[in-house]
Amino acid sequence: MKKCPNCTSLMPDDVIRCIRCGFDSQPTDALVAPSAAAPRKGRIRNGWTLASQSFRVLMLDKSLLVFPLLSGIASFLVLASFIGGVWASGLVDREEAMNDATAWVLLFGYYFLNYFVIVFFNSALVACAMIRFRGGSPTLAAGLRAARERLAQIVAWALFAASVGVMLRMIEQRVGFIGKIVIAVLGATWTVATYFVVPVLVVEKLGPLDALKRSAEIIKKSWGESLVSNLGIGLITTLVTMLLVVGTAIMTIVLAVKLASIAVALAGVALILVIIVLAALVSSALSSIALCASYLYATEGKVPRAFADAGLQHAFAARA
Repeated sequence: MKKCPNCTSLMPDDVIRCIRCGFDSQPTDALVAPSAAAPRKGRIRNGWTLASQSFRVLMLDKSLLVFPLLSGIASFLVLASFIGGVWASGLVDREEAMNDATAWVLLFGYYFLNYFVIVFFNSALVACAMIRFRGGSPTLAAGLRAARERLAQIVAWALFAASVGVMLRMIEQRVGFIGKIVIAVLGATWTVATYFVVPVLVVEKLGPLDALKRSAEIIKKSWGESLVSNLGIGLITTLVTMLLVVGTAIMTIVLAVKLASIAVALAGVALILVIIVLAALVSSALSSIALCASYLYATEGKVPRAFADAGLQHAFAARA
């Protein structure tokens, strides 16, 4: 008997489709060794390759865009609820009411809820990407179920991350200029060290401290200083977004002036907003997809077939 990679229910060894959830078990060639012939590329070209390969995967599962959309909506609702709650309570009008203890408690609560919703939906997206990479056909329900099954780990991580965030803010407010620089460095170190936390939570189901150690271990072992090259995805998506926004803005101005129409101008503004929102969703999804591929390469030495020629062995070379 073996376990289904998606719902973990038992199934006979010779069965490739789970009776419970319908997940197709991993084909023998779902994960492959990265191509040794893949040429070494610069960071910009490598970022473009990662982005294009991730985009191909995203086109197979366009519904993955729902997860960053839900994350953004939930994060906005969390922020709005805290702002609305503070305003409705009258704390902003009473100088003595908003003491340090109250402010720090509210900040911790905001950090916790914000981290929770972000990690929850990122976990769902990562779970779907893993299903696709291992030969299955992911669904929104499968992603949400996987995140729900890891609720304890996600809550524990959100509490841990919120505690670290509040402590950094407290230290930042009590130190001078040099101290602020040190805190900025510590914050950047924290961001790098936690890079693989979400796939670790999803795949390995570790607690917060173990997840942090595991993430840092993966980075130290397989990525080294070349981690920054993955930022190429963000750079590429930003450049494409700017080109689309600038092109749309110029077209809108020309048409609005030529037709002397306010409606055209408003439609152009609305279109630009839609482009920005879609670009943010696509960028988030691409980053998570590339993160999953990188995690598989770092932990198993293999990559999804779509990334076999992406040159991950050059982009994320191990440290000597």
